[in-house]
Amino acid sequence: MALGPVATAASSRGLWRLALRRLKRDRLGLGSFFVVLAFLAVSLASALGLVAADWEREIAVSYAPPGFLRGHSPAPDTTASTRDPTSDSPAQATGIEDPLRETLEEISKELSGASESQSRAATRPLGADKWGRDVLLKVIKGTETSLLVGLSAAVLAVFLGTVFGANAGYFGGRVDAVFNWLYSVLTSIPYLLLILAIAAVLGQKGTTTVVLILGLTGWTGIFRLVRAEYLKHKVREYVQAADAIGASDGRRMFVHILPNVSHVVLVQLSLHVVLFIKSEVILSFLGFGVGVDTVSWGSMLNEAQNELLIGKWWQLAAATAAMAVLVTSFSLFTDALRDALDPKLR
Repeated sequence: MALGPVATAASSRGLWRLALRRLKRDRLGLGSFFVVLAFLAVSLASALGLVAADWEREIAVSYAPPGFLRGHSPAPDTTASTRDPTSDSPAQATGIEDPLRETLEEISKELSGASESQSRAATRPLGADKWGRDVLLKVIKGTETSLLVGLSAAVLAVFLGTVFGANAGYFGGRVDAVFNWLYSVLTSIPYLLLILAIAAVLGQKGTTTVVLILGLTGWTGIFRLVRAEYLKHKVREYVQAADAIGASDGRRMFVHILPNVSHVVLVQLSLHVVLFIKSEVILSFLGFGVGVDTVSWGSMLNEAQNELLIGKWWQLAAATAAMAVLVTSFSLFTDALRDALDPKLR
């Protein structure tokens, strides 16, 4: 007995409901999902200017240590004297005009500026960098940059991979040959070397440039999987039935087949977010990523490598810890999502 449209829609909703139920039973995956949501919330607040809007402000002394390091707070510089060097000038005692008086007054004003450095904080929750900028605020702003790059580049790569794979798998023939040739060219070059070469050739730094580099080169994995799914689904009965009732090629590709391979697309989207976050960190660490007016975890690690030589480890530890927590949580959530959407477990 054939199922009507209402029954088919109810069955489709039931499959997604079962996947959601399995995801809720996975405590580790659900906890990882909430950690990712927390990172996303912090990034959104940073983008709206609610937090870390003044991350560039120098609010602490140079290399101020974290507050939990007791007894390591650098003492404010009190060696500078605020005494007027012209007060005891022999020229004043004899009534002779001193030709260096104006110069000495300027030097005195500069020396009196030491009181400004004394007003800066001696410690910060996660320490400060060379210029006295709060490391915690830099980590928050870096989270925004890394997540923006990872999500944007992943969406672009998954969109291209899905469209290319759908056309190659559905039409076959010359269309499939062209896309397979392009796929072979890109995958014949090691991925890291490919993105570094493109970044070096472009010579332009910025978030948009990094997103385009990663998105335009990272679609090959999703292309291969989607192409295989379309090769399998295009000969099935429901696609042939859609062809019999006059459905167009585009409707069969993206209305009938795509919902049945959406679990592959969602899992690949999550995987590529993790991949592109790590790729952005590598690019920024090597100097090919975001601009100097933008902070990311990669640029923080680039600064921290010099700080580590003089024993200032807190910026390196903060950026590494934030990246490790987000990447691990995203990876665990991806595993849970893949298990929940696995048709074999239905």
